Amino acid sequence: MKAGRSKQKSMAKVKAVMPFRQSLFWDTDPKRIDPKKNAQYIIERVADLGNDTEARWVLNYYDKRILRRVISKSRCLRPDSKQLWELMVQK
Repeated sequence: MKAGRSKQKSMAKVKAVMPFRQSLFWDTDPKRIDPKKNAQYIIERVADLGNDTEARWVLNYYDKRILRRVISKSRCLRPDSKQLWELMVQK
């Protein structure tokens, strides 16, 4: 039970320090974005429009399996972004 609570606290901390620019999520309030619930949304935006810091955060935060799934099934990524991210999250 303690492990679950500490994980929740660390998740809240991570959420508070997401290094995303307001311009990256121009269509929503960044404070309302949940990294767990909105994983696909975050990954796609960062993969297409993110900078190095944001990309590094996504690569460190999300499991490679999740990244591979989102990148491979995404319909909104530009082809060049999709190819780059497929290379970055290879097995």
